[in-house]
Amino acid sequence: MKTIYICQSCGYSTGRWVGKCVACNSWDTVVEEKLGAGKNISATSLMEISSHIIPERLLTGIEELDRVFGGGIVQGSSTLIGGEPGIGKSTLLLKIAAQLSPHESLYVSGEESLEQVSLRAQRLKINVPGIKLLSTISASDVITAIKSNKKTKLVIIDSIQTMYDKDIGSAPGTVTQVRACAHEFTVVAKQYGIALLIVGHITKEGQIAGPKTLEHMVDTVLYFEGDNHRILRATKNRFGPANEIGVFEMSETGLIPVSNPSSLFIMARDKEIVGSAVFAGIEGSRPILMEVQALIAGTNMVTPRRAVVGWDINRLAMIIAVLNARCKIFLHDKEVYLNIAGGLRIQEPSADLAVAASLISSIINLPLPASSIICGEVALSGEIRNISYADFRLKEAQKLGFKRAIMPKQGSYSVHNIEIIRVGHVSELKKIFSNTKENVPF
Repeated sequence: MKTIYICQSCGYSTGRWVGKCVACNSWDTVVEEKLGAGKNISATSLMEISSHIIPERLLTGIEELDRVFGGGIVQGSSTLIGGEPGIGKSTLLLKIAAQLSPHESLYVSGEESLEQVSLRAQRLKINVPGIKLLSTISASDVITAIKSNKKTKLVIIDSIQTMYDKDIGSAPGTVTQVRACAHEFTVVAKQYGIALLIVGHITKEGQIAGPKTLEHMVDTVLYFEGDNHRILRATKNRFGPANEIGVFEMSETGLIPVSNPSSLFIMARDKEIVGSAVFAGIEGSRPILMEVQALIAGTNMVTPRRAVVGWDINRLAMIIAVLNARCKIFLHDKEVYLNIAGGLRIQEPSADLAVAASLISSIINLPLPASSIICGEVALSGEIRNISYADFRLKEAQKLGFKRAIMPKQGSYSVHNIEIIRVGHVSELKKIFSNTKENVPF
């Protein structure tokens, strides 16, 4: 038996005990663990494994949810779901169990009593015989319940931070307990071909609490986010595309899928709006139109405020610097506020041009045309770089009634019933704005 010492806060391991973890600087968090000796095993040749194996999937019937999973929940897979408290994780999982009926599901709650789970099911109007409830924090009890019923197709653990392995001396929620319990559950799930859904609490930084190895152990990692609307995002998926999203609305009867997310993130544009631009983005494998809003205001503060919701504040600083150096638009004495409407967070750089256009619109008080979309990556030189999936973006814009698209000059676009306005440099946005003022600061 080999002895190692592991920090319960960050998972750092060392060969000797220390009072203070050298990785996270936490005191009295390093505990002793013993590793068992390995055994001899034989490897299997890759050529002996069939290449025609197609994983069996459980379809929930909820299109937005099946999309995030890559076409349904793979049997034998393990999925970790994280999100803010009260965002709807337990509600969604109970809905999944109901949708998979008549397949039997086991809902394990370590936080609520059976009566509390039953009350939530009544509120969601869920009354199916296939859902079995278990209120416990013992990992061994959960595994025993799984092995005793071979008909179980889905197991829900709510949550992994409450589970406890009696063979480990540390308290529930520690790094050792979370890692050990998750490992036991994933092994049993793969052994019996059961779809495993695990709820994970998140820290104040927005990361799933516990060791980072927890996300490496599972097959899929989903994050629940959003304020007005709930967005389920796949940050890791071994059986489908990563960064795929599903959009839901919270109602009295639970989460309702939104089939056309673009309609949520853009308002009815029957008139021109100063400081607003519609960006055609790609989330996973789907195009989504979203509104970029900018407001520039004067200030007497020495250091003007820069506030961003839904975008990277460092990238905003870069766009402001490019406008300063390449377009002679000076914002050093102005407060800048940027918002992505609807609570969605943009991660791709092709939103640069939409952000630049909304900033220019706000500073010169001139709107973009009401029926236009805009996308493109802005380089430090001010040049507009090409973007990926341009035709998908244009088709989505055309479907929603947009008449023109402001796109990179060097891009290749298929024939669409939409006017393409090509720009090669950020300074060329001058010709886009309505000519209602004589002095435009370019």
